[in-house]
Parts: sequence; structure tokens; C-alpha cells
Amino acid sequence: MSEFRKRAAVPVVAAASLSLLLAACSGSGGTDASASPSTKGKATLEFWSWTDGIEAQTKVWNKEHPETQVKFVNAAGETVYQKLRAAVTAGNAPCLSKMDGMNLASFAADGLLTDITKTAGPYKSQYTAAAWNAVSPGGTTFGIPMGSSPLFTAYRADLFDTYGIKEPKTWDDLIAAGKKAQKENKKVKIFNMAGEDPSTLVDLSWQAGAQWYKVDGDHWVIDFTSPEALMAGEVVQQLVDNDLASSASYADPGVFKTWDLGTTIAMTTSTWQLPIYDTNFPKSKGKWQLADAPVFDPAKPQTSSNFDTTAVLKGCKYPDRAAEFASWLSSSKESLTTLTDPASKSGLFPAVADVTPYVDKIIPTGMFNGKSDGEKVITDAASRVGDQWQYGPNYAAMYSEMQKQWGKVMKKELTVKEMLTSLQKWTVDDLNGKGIKAVAGS
Repeated sequence: MSEFRKRAAVPVVAAASLSLLLAACSGSGGTDASASPSTKGKATLEFWSWTDGIEAQTKVWNKEHPETQVKFVNAAGETVYQKLRAAVTAGNAPCLSKMDGMNLASFAADGLLTDITKTAGPYKSQYTAAAWNAVSPGGTTFGIPMGSSPLFTAYRADLFDTYGIKEPKTWDDLIAAGKKAQKENKKVKIFNMAGEDPSTLVDLSWQAGAQWYKVDGDHWVIDFTSPEALMAGEVVQQLVDNDLASSASYADPGVFKTWDLGTTIAMTTSTWQLPIYDTNFPKSKGKWQLADAPVFDPAKPQTSSNFDTTAVLKGCKYPDRAAEFASWLSSSKESLTTLTDPASKSGLFPAVADVTPYVDKIIPTGMFNGKSDGEKVITDAASRVGDQWQYGPNYAAMYSEMQKQWGKVMKKELTVKEMLTSLQKWTVDDLNGKGIKAVAGS
């Protein structure tokens, strides 16, 4: 549900089960380096990334670690994942690459990554449980967490006052606020849901405690129709049925106007987007207020997050060095102090357990009215990301399928429940067709 983005506790399973859980027709869940000894001597690691500020940090690392040099490659471009797959097949892949959580799971399932479970073990405690899940599909670790995007809320406090509505604490509150605002101004929307972006449903399902993918022994359980998932779907359905959401496309530069001009008056958002608002909301600067994301259960406040990772690719000769560098980049105070500074332009927010040293400088003070404790909102969001969520082997392909159906939901041609039921069958059939054992949950 995070605006202007495209989205694109699991038990550790026995090694004998991994091929059933992760591997596709290749019969391999990735190169097993988990028990390999520490490498000796000088080494050079190639690292693909497309995040501003990272190259400068690799130079800092290289000065301090003459035995392990990192060769940075700027891999920006829409075809980067295709290029990575081709490089692994050709045997000339980099040792490390930036990767989002759902693509890491897909690469792992296709045998394109290296199992670094034991090698990475010492670094696990530095990160949140939810972040570690993102690099450990099926309980096997294939990378190191890089950054997170915990969700919280920003809303037009001035217009909330005008329409006599209060900050929504729950999703029911948000629905009620949207209806009341429309009684005052029939053109106003409480939220935005783009026709090409189903991340709203992903975020709500995560927040509700749903588990679309989970491991059970030697197979995956696919559950898009659990009570939690349907509860999330019902909120989306109410937004659609009651015309409470605008439909501005995130691909349209004019999308900013729906919030800046007050056509849409609330959003869930995250840390990397804050500088975007500061430069693109000229008419509404100082009128916004930060707040916790609405929840389903106030007794158990939970939110969601995207995760960036640094994956270790198949064929990496130095998985121990790769894990060491990746962890330094994303958890050391030296690196994070620089990368979380807006001046680096990285937009990175840490996936570490303690984010308090890195919060204050990322909030653009001119954007918000100062009537809420922004640092606490963001710190709380980081600590509330549900750790039940897991990316499954075909998550990226499932997401593409969901995008196709999501547009029909927004046009009221398909209900959310119908879409979830369809996605569950599609996902189970797709996994089994690839030789990955899966069953339907609900």
C-alpha cells in the first residue's frame, strides 16, 4: 500500500526436504556453501547494485580490508534480474547482488543462489526477524538483509480538521473517516489504490497476520483465503465498493497532485518516500502529520515492510567474505551513518534490530506540522513488522498474476475474495507444476 512503489517465523527444515521446498525442475536449491571453511588470502568480490551511495561505501570497505576487495558494478536497469540469471547460467555471475525479497526467493528456488546458512549465522542477531525471513525462504539463508521499508501513515491534518475526522487508529476507523469526509466533500478520497499496483492488499494481509506462503514439513502451504487474509481483503473491498479510494497511477508524474491538492487526504508510506514528498508537495508543506499505520487489532499492532537484500549468487568462491562484507554494509554504524543520511541519496532505512541512531535525520521537518513524534512513529513501525510473512518460491510470478487480476478488482469486475481464491489455486498449481510440493491451506 506504500505509495509510489511497485512491488513487485518459518521453521528451519531438514536438508533432505530443501529440494522439495525450494528447488524447481533443476532439483537444486542453490549451491551449498553453508559448511565451507573460511577462505584464505586475497580475494576480489564483484557486487552489483543500483542504490545511490553504495559505491562510495565499497571504497571505504576496500581501504579498510585489503585482503577482500569489492568491485562495484552499477547494474541499474529494468532488465537487471534477467541479466543476473543469464550471468549465473554462463558461469560469470557476480558474487553479490542487490535483490528484493521476492526475487531472492525466486532465484533460490531456481538454484541460482548459494546456501550461506551457517556462514551467515553469526550475523542473524543484528537484524529483525522479519528481515531475516526475507533472506531465508524455507529456512535456508541465501543473503544478508540490506534495508527495510516499514509502513506508517501520513495524513492531511488540516483537511481532517475541516471534515471533522480524526486520525484513524484501525482500518475500520479509516473506512468510517472516508465516508464522513465524503459527506462534507463528495470529491475527496481517503486513500489511493492504483490499478496496476496490488501492494495495498499485500500490506493489509501482512498486517492482518496472514501467511500466504508457509513451510510445513516437506511442502509449502499456500493460504490466500485464511480468516486473516479475508479480513484484509474485506477492507480493500469496502474501499472499492464505497468509492473511498482514488486511482492515481504511480507511473503518472501527476500522481503527486492527488495528495498535494487535497483530493486524497491520507496514505500509508515509508522512510524512503519522505524526501519525495518534501520536494513534490509544494502546496501542502507543513500540513501533513505522521501517525502509526492503522491496525486490525490495537492490542497487537502490526505493520508490513518491503525488504532489500544482498544475495550471494551461485558460483561465488568466497561466500564467507561475501557475507562479511554484506553485513558490514548494512549493519555497521560506520556504513549506516552515511547511508541513512539523506545526503547519500540512498533512501536506505536499516533492517537492523535497533534503528534509533538513524531516524532523526530522515524526517523532512518542513513537510510535517510537528504535532506528532515522527521519530517514535518510525521507530515503532520498524519494531512492528510482522515476522510471520514469508516470500515463497514463485512469489514474483504470483505477484505478476495478481497484478493482472487487481485491475479487474479496481473496476468492480472481480471481488477481492474471488481474486484471492483464484490466486491460491494458481499458486498451488504453478508450484506443483515446477516440481515444488505445495498444498492449499484454507
